[in-house]
Amino acid sequence: MKLATWNVNSLNVRLPHVLEWLQAQAAGDEIDVLVLQETKLTDDKFPAQAFLDLGYEIAFFGQKTYNGVAIISKHPLLDVHKNIVGFEDDMARVISASVLGIRVIGAYFPNGQSPESDKFAYKMRWLEALTHWVRALSAQSEPIALMGDFNITWDDLDVWDPVELAGSIHCTDEERAHFKNLLDIGLFDAFRQLHPTEKKFSWWDYREAAFRRNKGLRIDHILLSTALKDQVQACEIDKDARKKERPSDHAPVWVQLDING
Repeated sequence: MKLATWNVNSLNVRLPHVLEWLQAQAAGDEIDVLVLQETKLTDDKFPAQAFLDLGYEIAFFGQKTYNGVAIISKHPLLDVHKNIVGFEDDMARVISASVLGIRVIGAYFPNGQSPESDKFAYKMRWLEALTHWVRALSAQSEPIALMGDFNITWDDLDVWDPVELAGSIHCTDEERAHFKNLLDIGLFDAFRQLHPTEKKFSWWDYREAAFRRNKGLRIDHILLSTALKDQVQACEIDKDARKKERPSDHAPVWVQLDING
C-alpha cells in the first residue's frame, strides 16, 4: 500500500503534473492514496473527472483562492469527515477517511506567518485541537496516517540553515512542541524512521534560486501509528516533481507499507 502527500499550490495550475505523476508511479507500485493540499478550488471547480478517469475515488473540501484539501484513492473512501471534529473553523484545511482499515488524515496546517502575529496564535489553537482529535482517534481500533503540509520542521536536519532560521516561523520551539505532542500520542515520522540522519527537504521558496541552491525545509510529513512501524518499507521525497516547468514549491512525499488490500 503506497500513501502520498503533496501540497500542489493550486490544482488548477498543477493538475497536469499530478496526473502525470500518478501515471508514472503506476508503472511501478501505484499510489493507493494521495492527499492534496492547497488545491485553491471551490468544490464546484474540482476536476473530479480527471481522477475518476484514472480509476480513483475522490473526496474534496475546497475554498476559493486559499486552502483546499482532497483525498484521491484507489480504494473505497469510508466515513469521510471535513476539518477537525469539534473545532469550528472556516478554513478548508483537513479531510479524512478510512481506507483499507487505516484512518487517513490529509491536513494543511496553518502557516502562522510569524511568532508575533495573530495567525500564529490561530496556528497554536489549531494544533491543540488537532492533537486532541487525533488522540481521540488513536484510542479507536484503526491505525492512523496523518499526512500533509505541516508547516513545521521537526529538528535542525529539516532546515537548510538552522542557525539563520532559528526561532523563525516553521522552526519555533512552540511549533515543534506541538509536533512532539503528536508523536507522543503514538505516531512516528515515517521518513525519519528510515532516514534518521539524512538532510532532505520537501519545500523550496520560488525566490533566490532556492531550489537550485537547495535552500529548503522539510515541512511535509507522514506520521503513522506505531502499529504500522514494522510495515514501512520505503519513504521518500520526490524532488523530480519540483523540477517541472511551473512546479509547486513543494515536492510529493510517499511511504510504502507492506499491507495487502
